[in-house]
Amino acid sequence: MKLNKNNYPKYKNYPEKIVQFGEGNFLRAFADWVIDKMNKEADFNSGVVVVQPLDQGLIDKLNGQDGLYTLYLNGIRDGEVVSDHEVMNCISRGVNTYTNYDDYLAIAENPELRFVISNTTEAGIMYNNKDRLEDRPQTSFPGKLTALLYHRYKFFDGNKDKGLVFIPCELIDKNGEKIKEIILKLAVLWNLENEFKVWIDEANTFCNSLVDRIVPGYPKERIVEIREDLGYDDDLVVEGEPFHLWVIEGPAWLKEVLPAEKVGLNVLVVDDMTPYRTRKVRILNGAHTSMVPVAYLYGIDTVREAVEDKVVGQFIKETIFDEIIPTLDLPQAELESFANDVLDRFKNPFIKHQLMSISLNSMSKFETRVLPSILEYQNRKGELPKKLTFSLAALIAFYKGDRNGEKIGLCDDEDILEQYDTLWKVYDNTQAQLVNVVSTILANEKIWKMDLNQISGLTNIVVEYLSKIETDGMKEALHEVMR
Repeated sequence: MKLNKNNYPKYKNYPEKIVQFGEGNFLRAFADWVIDKMNKEADFNSGVVVVQPLDQGLIDKLNGQDGLYTLYLNGIRDGEVVSDHEVMNCISRGVNTYTNYDDYLAIAENPELRFVISNTTEAGIMYNNKDRLEDRPQTSFPGKLTALLYHRYKFFDGNKDKGLVFIPCELIDKNGEKIKEIILKLAVLWNLENEFKVWIDEANTFCNSLVDRIVPGYPKERIVEIREDLGYDDDLVVEGEPFHLWVIEGPAWLKEVLPAEKVGLNVLVVDDMTPYRTRKVRILNGAHTSMVPVAYLYGIDTVREAVEDKVVGQFIKETIFDEIIPTLDLPQAELESFANDVLDRFKNPFIKHQLMSISLNSMSKFETRVLPSILEYQNRKGELPKKLTFSLAALIAFYKGDRNGEKIGLCDDEDILEQYDTLWKVYDNTQAQLVNVVSTILANEKIWKMDLNQISGLTNIVVEYLSKIETDGMKEALHEVMR
């Protein structure tokens, strides 16, 4: 029996007040869970129409289940081991812009539409000067969004009461401001009228936001057991941890229209989210990103295994406490408490968080999550952090695409993968070619926003670490770094 509205007696069809870009695991286990909870416990009365931003996705499965899916929250809550599950019922339907573009534009004609939520990864919020208004669809997420907004602007004759509230969940700094900046840039590129730009600026609210919940995703290894437990088939089961934090930097009136506090959710509307973001991105996400290439090449597949491994676990702990925390300005006790919570979350016995699932777009993630710690550590200490730079060397080794003869399923921008493929193909095991690999990657300003070869000593130490990884293997190289 497939989960759908016909066999879910509690099904309710809510008015579509939210358009969501992204149908992946994270939004369904986080933002949609928040919305579902507000609907059920605070009469938020808001349905979500989900837009599939990429050509391939889960929209057909989502529509096949009438937007319903089961969320498992497993982990530690208030010191107790918990495992709860519930059917999420806030998604009304999904739309694929690549096959139903007219249906996509029609979303903008809904007078009740109020919010825009998105998670298109760090690489999703980007300006593409090849996008055009007449494209069906535009290539980039901001291109698709600008087309939708322009259609809404025209349909409602520029009515400023029809502006929207944007709450992006992509993990980049000032994500809301960045989206607005790109929309206005595309408006210029497309020669749209000045009144539209004024409408964007004055009628719409662009919030910056920060999200925090570990979401391993679809539990494929336990799905047979889960289906027996549930008594129905669900192709969209998703797992997450109980911990959640959503910090929204926006106007105070948002507290009234988002009744999250009324149902005890850890959703904060604040004037400045900078302290929360820096702490979370550097410690939690920075630890994730820096551990992936090291642990995976070491022979480990999951976060929990990595943290509990004697050597890799110590590497992760020392990376956080010795090299990341010293770059932050919050009180030491608060930082250490948060870091210990992070390590406990990584050890969640219910979550089998695959390292490869975190490896998506690792280059851009390293630039936003780890590089700032390297730069600030050098600024404050006058030297490079040993373990974070080792992780950078491991990242370059990871993009060679091989783990002891096993092909690594790399997933990143095509130009990044092509550059790595070209560099590693001509590598002939000489020191000169290794220097070429490192210096070329570090010089890629599209990734790093700067030439990392200009950082004193960085190229040499990365070459040294990469040479050890290539010559002796990850296990021996890591053991040497940890001595």
